[in-house]
Amino acid sequence: MSSHHIVKEKQEPALYIHHLGAFNEEYLGQLLEWSPMLIVSGSAYEKVVSLGLKVDIVVNADPSLPVQENTKHIGGNIDNLRVVLEYLIHEGYPAVNVINADEDISDFRDFVEQIDIVLFSASEKTYAVKPGFKVWKPEGHRFKIEVISYFETSNLLFNDKDEFVVIKDGFVEFNFSTPYLFISEQL
Repeated sequence: MSSHHIVKEKQEPALYIHHLGAFNEEYLGQLLEWSPMLIVSGSAYEKVVSLGLKVDIVVNADPSLPVQENTKHIGGNIDNLRVVLEYLIHEGYPAVNVINADEDISDFRDFVEQIDIVLFSASEKTYAVKPGFKVWKPEGHRFKIEVISYFETSNLLFNDKDEFVVIKDGFVEFNFSTPYLFISEQL
């Protein structure tokens, strides 16, 4: 007997590929597993299409760029990332995964309270968590935490490499007084 999964529109995070670079194709496949809305920057479009992927939206593409049938164009006078996030928020998407060569999540500060964002680079994933965030991780798992205010955690130990390491298999909880905290994990 086969199982069938019904995925409602906007239930899965959209996927925006800003810059694919050296991003692992296996991870890309995992992000595409549930057929999310696929949005691609104009500069990454040809690379993404060469992988055999169907692009739903291309952002700020050169008008002479030949695109797949039914691919929508969006754009604006602001940077691609801002165009995409404003579009997704307007369309009611609750979350987006972003692939970029740059690991700097500071560009997302204006949006983290409106949409859940996970930024993927070739080596890390970075995301904002709200106070009381709790996740199970194995012993030895490492986090980088952007310390912008006092925070408390359970089951973590700070090491000499500016990382927080899980002490033993189990839940890690983050408590702090700011609206969010950015944490990063190795892929």
